[in-house]
Amino acid sequence: MKLSTLIPSKIFPILLVNFIGILGYSIVVPILIFIVTDFGGNGFIYGILGAMYPFFQFIGAPILGNLSDKIGRKKVLVISQLGTFIAWLLFLLAFLLPETELWAQNTELTGSYAMTLPLILIFVARIFDGFTGGNVSVANAYLSDISTDEDRNANFGKMGASTSLGFVLGPAVAGLLASTMLGEVLPLLLAALISLIAIFVINTRLQENDPCIVDTSTLELKSFRRFFQVEHKDCYTEGQEVYGEKRITWRTIWKLPGIPLLYAVYFLTFLAFSLFYAGLPIYANTLLGWSATDLGLFLAYSSVVMICSQGPLLSFLTKAVSNELLIVLGSLLLALGFFLLSSASLWLIYLANTVFSIGNGIMWPSFLALLAKTGNKRNQGAIQGYGNSMGSMASMLGLVLGGLLFESISTQVFALGAFIFLVITLLMSGNFLIQRKALTLSDVDA
Repeated sequence: MKLSTLIPSKIFPILLVNFIGILGYSIVVPILIFIVTDFGGNGFIYGILGAMYPFFQFIGAPILGNLSDKIGRKKVLVISQLGTFIAWLLFLLAFLLPETELWAQNTELTGSYAMTLPLILIFVARIFDGFTGGNVSVANAYLSDISTDEDRNANFGKMGASTSLGFVLGPAVAGLLASTMLGEVLPLLLAALISLIAIFVINTRLQENDPCIVDTSTLELKSFRRFFQVEHKDCYTEGQEVYGEKRITWRTIWKLPGIPLLYAVYFLTFLAFSLFYAGLPIYANTLLGWSATDLGLFLAYSSVVMICSQGPLLSFLTKAVSNELLIVLGSLLLALGFFLLSSASLWLIYLANTVFSIGNGIMWPSFLALLAKTGNKRNQGAIQGYGNSMGSMASMLGLVLGGLLFESISTQVFALGAFIFLVITLLMSGNFLIQRKALTLSDVDA
C-alpha cells in the first residue's frame, strides 16, 4: 500500500514538519539530565531549565503573532525553526567553555548544585529557543483549517502518530549516539542538522494556508490576546463582528460553549505531563542508575506503544466511541500508569509505561479532535493558540514543581500526576453525563 493512500497529500507536509521538529527535540530528552548534572546542576536546576522554554514563549509570542498576521503561518514556522537551529548551536558551544563555577548552593529546598559557565549558556540556548518557539499551535491551527468534520479525528490521530514516531526514533538514536566516544555532542549535532532539514521542508513542501482575508490594521501588539501564543493569522476583516465583537479576544473565546472545561483539561494534562518529564529523568539518573541509552530505549518503547494506540486502536475506537468517552478512558489509564511508575521493579516500570502510553495515545488525539470541533474556522486558530497558552503556563509550573518535589518527596511526584488525571476523568465524566441528560430531555420534549 502506498504512503499516499494512508496519508492524504494535503496533510502530509504538516505531518512531516511536525515529525521532524519532534525528532530534533526528542533526541536531547534522554541526555539532558546527564548534561545538567555533568556541568554541576541537579534536579532543581533541571526543572528550572525545562521551564525556560515555555516562559519565554510568552515573551516571544506577541512578536511572532504580529509577524504572522503580516507574512503568514509558513514564514512563522521557518522563523521558529531557525531559532531552534541557533539554539542548538549555542548548546554545542557550551561544551567548549571551561567549567568555571559561578556560584553554588546547598539548601533543603534546592538541594546541592553548582552553577557553571556552560550551564549558563545552556540556559541562554533554551531561552532563545523559547523566544522564537511556539509552532505547535500554528501546526494544529493549520491542520484544523484543512480538515473537515469527516476527517478531523483521523487527521489529529495522524498528527499524534507523527509526534510519537519522532519520539520513537529520537530517544533511541540519542541513546545509541551518546554511547559513542563523542558522548552527548553527537546527538546535539544531529538535532541541529534536523532543524536545518525542517526549515528546508517548510520552505519546499508546506503551502501557505489562507482560510480568509486578513486585515492587520486593527491589531494591537500589546493586547492581552497578543500576550499569549496566538502566532497565526486571525480570520476576520476590518469591521467584521465575531460573536458580537470586532476582533477575537480571550473573553470571546472563553464564552464559547465547552471552552472553560476543555481549557481546564488542557492545563491539567500539561501540568501532569510536566511533572512526568521533570521527574522521570531525575528518577532514572539517581535512583534507578540508568544510562542515557537505558532512558532513550524506555522513551522509545513508550512512543512505539503510542503509535499503535494512535493508529489502529484509535481508528477502531472512534467508530464506536465518542471523543468524550475516549478522553475518560485514556485519563483513567494515564492515572493508573502514573501510579505504577513509582515502583522500583523494572517490569512494573515497563508495565506502567505500557499503560501510560496506551492512555496517552487514546486520550490526547481525542482531546485535540474535540477541541478542533469547537467554534469555527474563523476562530479555530485563536482557540488552538489560547489552548497552547494554557499548556505553556502548566508546563512552567509543572517543570519547576517537578524538579523541586522530586528533591523532597521523590517518586511520590508521580502519584500527584495520577491524582491530576483522576480529576480530569471526573470532570469529563460529569460533562458527558450532563450532555447525555440534556440530550435525553430534548428528545422527550420533541
